[in-house]
Amino acid sequence: MEKKYSTIDWENLTFSFRETDRMYISNCKQGEEWEIGNMQDFQNLSISPAAGVLNYGQGLFEGMKAYRAIDGSVVLFRPKENAKRMQMGARRLGMPEVPEDIFIDAVIRSVQENSRWIPPAGKGTLYIRPLLMGSGPILGVSPAPEYTFLVYVSPVGPYFKGGLKPTSLKISENHHRAAPGGSGGVKAIGNYAPGMVPSKNAKSEGFAEIIYLDAVNHKYIEEVGAANFFCIKNGVISTPELTGTILGGITRLSIIELARSKGYEVREEKIDVEYALTADECFCAGTAAVVSSIGSIKHGDIVVEFCNGGVGEITRDIYDSLVSIQNRKSEDVFGWMMEIDV
Repeated sequence: MEKKYSTIDWENLTFSFRETDRMYISNCKQGEEWEIGNMQDFQNLSISPAAGVLNYGQGLFEGMKAYRAIDGSVVLFRPKENAKRMQMGARRLGMPEVPEDIFIDAVIRSVQENSRWIPPAGKGTLYIRPLLMGSGPILGVSPAPEYTFLVYVSPVGPYFKGGLKPTSLKISENHHRAAPGGSGGVKAIGNYAPGMVPSKNAKSEGFAEIIYLDAVNHKYIEEVGAANFFCIKNGVISTPELTGTILGGITRLSIIELARSKGYEVREEKIDVEYALTADECFCAGTAAVVSSIGSIKHGDIVVEFCNGGVGEITRDIYDSLVSIQNRKSEDVFGWMMEIDV
């Protein structure tokens, strides 16, 4: 097999797609049970133009990472939480739930058969993309008759260039990510396309990403593009509560548990944008971003800077502690990491 990775510059790896060797795929008809799928060479899919995912957006995905730890082992970060979240999303979108054991098996096999693409410790990670979609043809607005579950992987670098280096964000004035009663609380594919234009516009103005406010009152912070938001004031860490419009991030959950274990007070609550703008520190978090410090936020004509444009003490503490667990530099007292044989 050609050594495709021989030309990869691990030092300058970006968060972008790179075709790897193998992928996992399984099919299930509506009303039936999922069975363990097969590994195959990475390839394009053959799908009906009338597929439910193409016509009605009946699909969702997960984002995960495999890490090469400093001891040389390969580990996954809380994969069971991703399996549970995909099941919740499947229920919301009317798709058959992928059992946890099949989900985990698919992820592990996909990592094992692409193990040569896992970056060296500290140089990046192997991003894992489980995808569930209505692949069967359907003309009326109804659940598809057949579904496809697949997993592919790609080596990636940091989502935000500079890692923990502070970023500049802009609050969206005209767009919202989700509304009450919608699908904002699940990782539906349809949640992401509407955010591309606001994000692109913000980046063209020199910002790293957009911040969305709630669609009802237009005053409470919800998410940062595709990441969860945190702010810190007087030592108290706050993050928007899960009300059905905000994705329950695995990294978000982990930061809450980690911070509380370290003695910090963490509140899940509505965060008024005016409160956030008076915070001492702000950061965003997600599988792709991990933890990214927010150096400034622009709201209308106002620009507020945090920590003199530097990284806050608590933000750095949370980042260092989480990454240390993921890279096995410190003890995993939470039991978050799953080691796999490669």
